[in-house]
Amino acid sequence: MKRTAKAHWEGNLKEGKGNLSSQSGILNNTNYSFKTRFEGDPGTNPEELLAAAHAGCFTMAVSGAITKKGFTPTSLDTEATVTMEELTITGVHLNIKGSVPGLTTEEFEAITKDAEKNCVISRALSVKITSEAHFS
Repeated sequence: MKRTAKAHWEGNLKEGKGNLSSQSGILNNTNYSFKTRFEGDPGTNPEELLAAAHAGCFTMAVSGAITKKGFTPTSLDTEATVTMEELTITGVHLNIKGSVPGLTTEEFEAITKDAEKNCVISRALSVKITSEAHFS
């Protein structure tokens, strides 16, 4: 499997701007720039996209492990926080809230810890990755 995304940029770093498009079309000339990355202007940025990718991958890995145990999640909601210090990504924190009838809190926590280390995006990153689980 191969997936692609494209970036287009015009201008210098601080005043320039660009757009991102993905193979699926879900990103289609989506705005990104220095200002969207560091100053809060509308648009996306690489760290936000990394957070979204990691949240999605981690949540799917948790769902897959729960399904493998014979349970079906009612809901799984993950927030991924990417930390960047001095232009270096230094960590990702994954905060998942889940509801799975029949699963114990201990089982849920064990599944999330495994997914924290073993989802595809986690394995691709060389930064500290942590997580916390909230089960209801």
